[in-house]
Amino acid sequence: MLEELRISQLGVIESSTLELGPGLTVITGETGAGKTMVVTALGLLLGGRADSGAVRSGARQARVEGVVAAGDLVGFRTAVEESGGEVEDDQVVLARNVAAQGRSRAWVGGASVPVTTLAEVAEPLVAVHGQSDQHRLLKAGAQRASLDRFGGEELARTAGAYAELWAELAATERTLAEVIGSARERAREADQLRFGLGEVEAVDPRPGEDAELAAEETRLGFADTLRTAAETAREALSSEDGATDALATTSAARQALEGVREHDATAGELADRLAELGHLLVDVAGDVASYAASLETDPARLAAVSERRAALTALTRKYGETIDEVLAWAEDGAKRLLDLEDTDGHIGELEARRDRIRGELGDLAARLTRQRSVAAERLGAAVSDELTSLAMPHATVTIAVSQQETPAPEVPAGPQLLVDGRWLRATSHGVDDVEFLLAANTGADARPLHKGASGGELSRVMLALEVSLAETGSVPTFVFDEVDAGVGGKAAIEVGRRLAALARTSQVLVVTHLPQVAAYADRHVVVHKASDGSVTTSGLISLAEADRERELSRMLAGVEDSDSARAHARELLDAAAPERACLPERQGRG
Repeated sequence: MLEELRISQLGVIESSTLELGPGLTVITGETGAGKTMVVTALGLLLGGRADSGAVRSGARQARVEGVVAAGDLVGFRTAVEESGGEVEDDQVVLARNVAAQGRSRAWVGGASVPVTTLAEVAEPLVAVHGQSDQHRLLKAGAQRASLDRFGGEELARTAGAYAELWAELAATERTLAEVIGSARERAREADQLRFGLGEVEAVDPRPGEDAELAAEETRLGFADTLRTAAETAREALSSEDGATDALATTSAARQALEGVREHDATAGELADRLAELGHLLVDVAGDVASYAASLETDPARLAAVSERRAALTALTRKYGETIDEVLAWAEDGAKRLLDLEDTDGHIGELEARRDRIRGELGDLAARLTRQRSVAAERLGAAVSDELTSLAMPHATVTIAVSQQETPAPEVPAGPQLLVDGRWLRATSHGVDDVEFLLAANTGADARPLHKGASGGELSRVMLALEVSLAETGSVPTFVFDEVDAGVGGKAAIEVGRRLAALARTSQVLVVTHLPQVAAYADRHVVVHKASDGSVTTSGLISLAEADRERELSRMLAGVEDSDSARAHARELLDAAAPERACLPERQGRG
């Protein structure tokens, strides 16, 4: 529930605070005083679109704050905390700034959040209805949404399951169309893959083979040069011709140091190290000799290696930088080829999935129709009862739930479903067309709202619908912006009485120009306009009980001091008192 609304620099309102509470609060004032700014402020607080033109002339920015009593609103508390805000003393402050340059900022529980987050957190708290909602009520989508809302959790679960499955059907049929439409391209790709995989299979490379052959080809190509170098190295290490070599020189050095070992330990250590070096030289000399012996000129092997490398190079030019990459491409290509070759099987799987989903959707659509039909009877009766309380005692509202048949398709596709043996036009909301029909008088034909309802009747139908939907407990606060337009006389009194009845279970704010409605308020707020000749300023004033008579007389006669108007105002207040007294805790409030 909203406990307080603070508005600054918005339209003609420079700075005002509106204290709210349970029950019915009405907001009145002269034309142009700024009553609609209160609704605009609430719209901003609910994450609505910001209009920099609403910022008061000369001000840098407009600001709206709302204090919300979290109470038992578990979902709201959770949403606040998930957005980074805090709930303090069971209260949450929502805020919105709109700069004159058009920039907008939002806060939830002290945390700065995107405007979309503010909307997600705050929108479930308040249902705002204005004169434009009368036109919205004429749309088939809005009528279906109202019926679904009245249908409760079971209908909502069915509708949700249907919408989810409908999205799956759309994705499946889209994929099926793509697969069928791209069959030629898939066949061409499969041929290219078969050719490439055939080339790789014909060469049959091994992992790392290209690097191995490159090293072998270099070794074979320079065999003579390598052998000469190896022989030269062997001769330098261990000469077969008796020439001075590394082994002889090392041996002579060791013997020289061995001769003086007894005179200096260091000389002995050096002699030992030379002995180790001699052993190493012997090993190296043997390895060099073996290496030299292994180097043979083999033109046939060199040609074979070169030919094999050419075959591998042909693969790496097409399918990868290295043979390892070529083999990886071949592995992926084989998997892709299996998928491409199974196009018919893939199409069959998609068709089977499509048919299964369509069958399940048909069952869900039939269940949704049954649930909507039951809800339509109950909602029609509820709205008709409410209209009796709104000075339309002979009016009845019926809600027609119908379907549109379509020709049987050759292949099931598109926006149609087979439901209980009939092919019906289908959407993501089901196969039902929902239409509200009004018979305003006894014996009159029930006609669609857009054809048979006047402005005043539409206002009352919308109010009756909202009262009926209020029993679902969907939102804690209702805001009505001059929904009583086109209503007067006894009907206006009944509208006020019904709003008061709605206010027994929900917080209700009403912007109105009708004194008959204002008389039923538990709290009466006047938008007061003042001007110094150059600047107009409006503020919100909560009226004491004694001042309400004067405001009602102004609304009745346009003047505050008319004896007859004041008498009429007192009569309205006295007549409304019993309805207001239905909530004892409200008595004595102004």
